Amino acid sequence: MTPDHVIFGTGPVGRATMQALVNRGQSVRMVNRSGRASVPDGVEVVGGDAMNHEFTRSVSVGASTVYQILNPPYYLWAQEFPALQASVLAAAESNGALFVNMDNLYSYGRQDGEPLTELTPENPHTRKGGVRKRMADTLWRARAEGRVRVVSGRASDYFGPGGGESSPLGDRVFPRVLAGKNVSVIGNPDRLHSYTFIPDIGEGLATLALTPEAEGEVWHLPNDPHPQSTRRMIETAYRLAGTTGTVRSIPTVVLRMLGLTNRTIREVVEMAYEFEDDFVVDSTKIARLGITATPIDEAIERTLASYRR
Repeated sequence: MTPDHVIFGTGPVGRATMQALVNRGQSVRMVNRSGRASVPDGVEVVGGDAMNHEFTRSVSVGASTVYQILNPPYYLWAQEFPALQASVLAAAESNGALFVNMDNLYSYGRQDGEPLTELTPENPHTRKGGVRKRMADTLWRARAEGRVRVVSGRASDYFGPGGGESSPLGDRVFPRVLAGKNVSVIGNPDRLHSYTFIPDIGEGLATLALTPEAEGEVWHLPNDPHPQSTRRMIETAYRLAGTTGTVRSIPTVVLRMLGLTNRTIREVVEMAYEFEDDFVVDSTKIARLGITATPIDEAIERTLASYRR
């Protein structure tokens, strides 16, 4: 029998969503290419090609909810991301399942330090923001046509256990903090920046999936209502780790030079605007559902603990 929840993607956000559902007594199947992932007993992992509509449909038969938490390599977004979403959307449509969309904030574009809410106009000025906007438009059009039910959660730049290289507060930060080494970050480290804790993303997506009145809307996933600067967050990490170090900024011109030979860094450059002004995300709306952000000190301590392991 197919579990109620089928999650496409076994990265850190997919695993956090799975754990939040398991904690709520829900049955979960996870889908990735290899069919292997570190999961608790009772959670099934199925391998296959998520680009294949027949595969996504068959692996979702009988599910009440499917989750699009796939994330192709940064430099392949334009080529692969819309097709991956289309395949998961086909699975939701054919099985009458709720489509839970994991989104980010790129489609809003530059807001010159103004706080982002769910009512902020979407005006992307980057390639990847345009990809996200077109993908979102496709989902809401499918819902308007009565083909599928949709709920969408949007997270800011995330950090936490398993954040890895894809997180601006991930592998380039926490191992160096634990070792008492200096840390280099993108943009101005003294600007406020809302970071979303990965376990909070999982809690948020699980709540949206299990709350019928959430359907049909966009929700910002939980962020601390009092965001800190990147520098202060890293200095908190040094304090909690019992080490010291200096936070430095990587100039955009240096990123552009590195991008000449590194295609992932090349894609990072256009998103540097998020770290040049205050980047504050309001998640008051989802707090009405009883989901709030983990306090920043606790989230950083839990992240440090995961890197110590």
